[in-house]
Amino acid sequence: MTTPADRLQAVRDRIAAAARAAGRDPAEVGLLAVSKTWPAAAVRELAALGQADFGENRAQELTGKAAELADLPLRWHFVGQLQRNKAAAVARLGAVVHSVDRLSLARALGRVGVDTGRPVEVFLQVDLGGPEGELAARGGTDPAEVPALADAVAEEAGVVLRGLMAVAPRDVAPGPAFVRLAELAARVRADHPEARDLSAGMSADLEEAVAAGSTLLRVGTALFGTRPLPSPQDESHQSHGSQQPG
Repeated sequence: MTTPADRLQAVRDRIAAAARAAGRDPAEVGLLAVSKTWPAAAVRELAALGQADFGENRAQELTGKAAELADLPLRWHFVGQLQRNKAAAVARLGAVVHSVDRLSLARALGRVGVDTGRPVEVFLQVDLGGPEGELAARGGTDPAEVPALADAVAEEAGVVLRGLMAVAPRDVAPGPAFVRLAELAARVRADHPEARDLSAGMSADLEEAVAAGSTLLRVGTALFGTRPLPSPQDESHQSHGSQQPG
């Protein structure tokens, strides 16, 4: 049985090797531990090893763990599909939201950002489609609509556009999809320099994501092991969000 320290080091080693292979500085690539379905104790174990960023895909689970772990200096991320009626609870925790796929959600988050004086950092989720190129219907904006959505979100008070997020299509090699995502991210960044991050890559495909320019990997299984409970949004099917598997 491997320990949390073993798993964390193995993931860090994979990231460093992938970055070097791509001619990148490993320090450019952040690690988000996707802790959905895992207890707060598992988060605490990784936090003790220096991991600070954690992701959840359900608002109730996020708020519960954040309260239980309030004594730790953690950075929370929301990586699942977010309903507008749950947006305020997530935003008030200061969580980074990776799954903004419509302007109405950005506005709901922005209202909290204005009220609290703490802008909400958001990623626009992109639907990279399925093996035949069709939209995957599991969250995310059509790539053709992303630039216009980025323009609109960037104008909203109370939010900060941090970049794009996506999950590679199932049943096909992830590399080409990540390259398309990186090209779209560069287009958005040209108009919105603050949108400098790219949230892509999970346990199974982090090397391909790093090669394409990912700056934030959403990793769950490789850090925590096989999930102990079924999740409403299976990490291999959702944006973990979807986000992810992890």
